[in-house]
Amino acid sequence: MRYGEILEGRFESRPNRFIAYVNIDGRREKVHVKNTGRCRELLKEQAKVYLDKSHNPERSTAYDLVAVEKDGRLINMDSQAPNKAVGEWLLKGGLFSDAQLVRPETKYNNSRFDFYVETEKEKVFIEVKGVTLEQEDVVLFPDAPSQRAVKHIHELVEAVREGYQAYVIFVVQMEKVKYFTPNRRTHLEFAQALLEAERAGVKVLAYDCAVTPDSMEIKGQVPVKLSQLEAACEPLLKWYDQGRRILPWREEATPYHVWISEIMLQQTRVEAVKPYYDRFMNALPDIPSLARAQEEELLKLWEGLGYYNRVRNLKKAAMVIMEEYGGKMPSEYEELLALPGIGSYTAGAISSIAYGKRVPAVDGNVLRVLSRLRGDARDVAQPGVRAEIEKELSLEMPAERPGDFNQALMELGAMVCIPTGMPHCGECPWRESCTAHALQRELEFPYKTPKKPRTIEEKTVLIIRDETRAALMQRPAKGLLAGMYEFPCLEGHLSRKQVVDYLKQEGLSVLKVKALEDSRHIFTHKEWHMIGYEVRVDELEEKKNKSSMLFVEPKEVRDKYPVPSAYRVYLQNFLS
Repeated sequence: MRYGEILEGRFESRPNRFIAYVNIDGRREKVHVKNTGRCRELLKEQAKVYLDKSHNPERSTAYDLVAVEKDGRLINMDSQAPNKAVGEWLLKGGLFSDAQLVRPETKYNNSRFDFYVETEKEKVFIEVKGVTLEQEDVVLFPDAPSQRAVKHIHELVEAVREGYQAYVIFVVQMEKVKYFTPNRRTHLEFAQALLEAERAGVKVLAYDCAVTPDSMEIKGQVPVKLSQLEAACEPLLKWYDQGRRILPWREEATPYHVWISEIMLQQTRVEAVKPYYDRFMNALPDIPSLARAQEEELLKLWEGLGYYNRVRNLKKAAMVIMEEYGGKMPSEYEELLALPGIGSYTAGAISSIAYGKRVPAVDGNVLRVLSRLRGDARDVAQPGVRAEIEKELSLEMPAERPGDFNQALMELGAMVCIPTGMPHCGECPWRESCTAHALQRELEFPYKTPKKPRTIEEKTVLIIRDETRAALMQRPAKGLLAGMYEFPCLEGHLSRKQVVDYLKQEGLSVLKVKALEDSRHIFTHKEWHMIGYEVRVDELEEKKNKSSMLFVEPKEVRDKYPVPSAYRVYLQNFLS
């Protein structure tokens, strides 16, 4: 589209939406502003503007303000120009090469859409939105709340349900921009409506324009990032690339390495996992060796990490992989999910990190980061909410570098958007786009239903020892800490006399009883509050009932028998 006679001027002021004062060759001229939006980022004092001379002698203003220069970029700000440019483009075969009818301003239900197009096979409604708001080469719409725009979006969804094709075309009234995204801070309702419309089948497109002082034409397609996460992806990956932690399983991200590390990292800090990971890989470097390993060897390798069913399930899964997949870890999410001990998070991590599949990996870190970014008040402790977030993330995550994207989310949650205390928002790549930060409500997200208090169990731990050995007992094959070894552990907090009486009944000659320090261990749903005694006896071999106890040297405990970390304080006493 082209204008007639164009003059150059310098912007001075704008007393209302429709009027501006411009300096043209030294004279102050009142002009008409064709864009009635806010435009405060464009119309700054002394900005170079371009004016289209009116040929209507009855008007009070002789010129229309149609374009402005901002930071070396020419921006058309004529609110009528987008429709004119799209109309010309459609008639030339833009969007539809087989268009048989292009009709502007067509009524549908309670809305009037900008264009109605008929092709050989389709009937199409098109709504056009002009975009003039630009921030760091990213363009946004709207620049002010627009309930009319929301209404149009809902009507387009209804048209799709009735069998029409529907498009929203954002005409970017400038060129050389990075991408388009809805302006959530200005009008969150519009951003949400647009995202829901796309998922309902409305096609959302953006095109930039070749702009001169006297013309504007559709030029090329611009990337559209409708979700907050899509728009936040680029700064997140840039931050991750610049400062990610160097971790052994990241540097050689084979399926086996990713699998073992992710299972170890459940309920355990990264720094604590590193030595266990190295020890495990030295002993069991691949899936075949894991499948062959004996349970006691596995438990000993896992000793101190806790949650011992994790390592039992590792072996079970390794055996399935050997039998059903020829020893090679499957790559597909659903196949991984079917393996023992692998849930949605671990399946997503292996599939995305090791195989580059576009699958989310949602753990507590990711839930926290996303809920703060989006100001999402849903209860993340509810399984249904977690499933919804996984589904949303699968639609919004980038097709490129999905493994790095998942790891970047985890890294952000571990290092910046931390689980306890105030997050380090000044170091965050999302500090400008995070909803919780903008509201100064970071600690209110994520919302979780308060947990039930843990049950407390009192225990008395006995290190029964002679000159060199101590007594160990194996726990039952099922239940808490199944199959592990422990020092004799009695229910309740017993007095010194009660301990001596118990040991006499067991047939042991007690020489000395010394109280040890108290200890506490927290499991998921319970706590053990422990007191301990070191008991010196004459000879362990004298014990009447020997079948339930093993009498072991310190070296045997170090090398052979797995003792849970719950007994760490008392184990150190024996080994020292």
